[in-house]
Amino acid sequence: MVNISESASAKIQEMLAAEESPDLFLRIGVKEGGCSGFSYGMGFDDEKHDDDKVLDIHGLKVVVDEESAKYLYGVEIDWKESAMGGGFTIHNPNAVATCGCGSSFRTATDAGKPNPDAC
Repeated sequence: MVNISESASAKIQEMLAAEESPDLFLRIGVKEGGCSGFSYGMGFDDEKHDDDKVLDIHGLKVVVDEESAKYLYGVEIDWKESAMGGGFTIHNPNAVATCGCGSSFRTATDAGKPNPDAC
């Protein structure tokens, strides 16, 4: 469903360790908004819901809500280092359009609710 590179997984594990809370996991989601229609969300959570899908990726517990799952199938998350620091990148094979900042998208079947002022 979701693919996380080894470098991204290592960075997330490092960030989780810094939180010093053993119950945290990575939650990945999608919500309407952003300049293209949908925005990605990624952060730590400790509350699982009944409709969540739970994945184990490189020993990392990843949770995706049922509604977001349809937009995240096949998504690849990576960590890239650069001269300006580093950051996560998301490649979504379901996206037919993305914004310039790379944090929002739309699919062929769903445009979401674009907000042109978001970027």
